[in-house]
Amino acid sequence: MDSMRKTALVAGVLYLITFASSIPAVFLQDPVLTNPNYIIGAGADGFVRLGALLDIVNGLAAIGTAVALYSVLKRQHEGFAIGFVASRLFEAAILFIGIVIVLGIVTLRETGSAAADPATLVAVGQAMVATRDWTFVLGTGIPALNAFLLGWLLYRSRLVPRVIPIVGLIGAPLFTSWIIGYTLGITDGGALWHSIAVAPIFVWELSLGLWMAIMGFSRSSPLMATAADAGSPDESTPALPPRIAVATEAGVA
Repeated sequence: MDSMRKTALVAGVLYLITFASSIPAVFLQDPVLTNPNYIIGAGADGFVRLGALLDIVNGLAAIGTAVALYSVLKRQHEGFAIGFVASRLFEAAILFIGIVIVLGIVTLRETGSAAADPATLVAVGQAMVATRDWTFVLGTGIPALNAFLLGWLLYRSRLVPRVIPIVGLIGAPLFTSWIIGYTLGITDGGALWHSIAVAPIFVWELSLGLWMAIMGFSRSSPLMATAADAGSPDESTPALPPRIAVATEAGVA
């Protein structure tokens, strides 16, 4: 049980770290994304680099949430648990592409302004920003898949109150609908549709992180009983299969 509490605490803290790093990162990188002439201007490179660093922390913490929870969730359904880990890895990979693009714009501003035509630099910078915007849309859309996979696992296992994964399961199709609408050019990032679609995902991940960090897993969950029988999630020595165990005991006798 102590091991399960530690697992919940680590996963919860990592979820909270994704919030603490991703939200300020958006504001710190805003000059690159909203100022078309940033690449030839004075720039605020220090803030932008700090924002990129926070996004790196966000990506690593996102991967950490899946790694921390996998040993527990696989007892409910190993396929869905592996899918959750894979989706988190994919989310982080897309996020890192966006980070590289932002840092590339900063490097061009620092080294390319004197050697290239300003109009050309602005055009290149805008193309890079457009690419980064798409990585943001697709990367932040993956949490919809995360919400479905993890929400289903937590709803069935009852590791946390069911109202929390229900919010995630509601948010998954809503946010997916916005991603599809954005891809087809029906809506944009500032539309009411976007706000409605992203709100349940925000509440789901924040409430999940807070609950796991503060309260841990529910002791009434069937997986807690399974953990007590099987040992800790990190136990490296598996139990012997029944036939081998019987043969071993007979040999000893």
